[in-house]
Amino acid sequence: MNLETFYEYCLSKKGASEHFPFDENTLVFKVGGKIFALSSLSQWEKSEPSVNLKCDPERAQELRAEYDEIKPGFHMSKVHWNTIALNGNLSNTLVKELIDHSYELVFKSLTKKIQNEIIELEN
Repeated sequence: MNLETFYEYCLSKKGASEHFPFDENTLVFKVGGKIFALSSLSQWEKSEPSVNLKCDPERAQELRAEYDEIKPGFHMSKVHWNTIALNGNLSNTLVKELIDHSYELVFKSLTKKIQNEIIELEN
């Protein structure tokens, strides 16, 4: 997956927005004010792209066991976050599924009021 595909896919999620809350290097995608994906732009420039995505703890363990490209979240909760190397053998389809999973976990953690506001947004 290239940066443009990653960027456009994350922003295509309903209510998603991009931010740089930590520094000008760390691209963060949020829904309802909560992070669902983040990535270092300098790592993309070095041809070592990776993304941190939220993940169900059981599924996170399974993914880490199955794929060398999936590790415990770098600088994140190792239980709830994975770091996914994007220059390996993972298909774009799988990466998109993992982005979807992260987005859904974060969306479901939002209050019903915020969820309804996002659902009612025009895309």
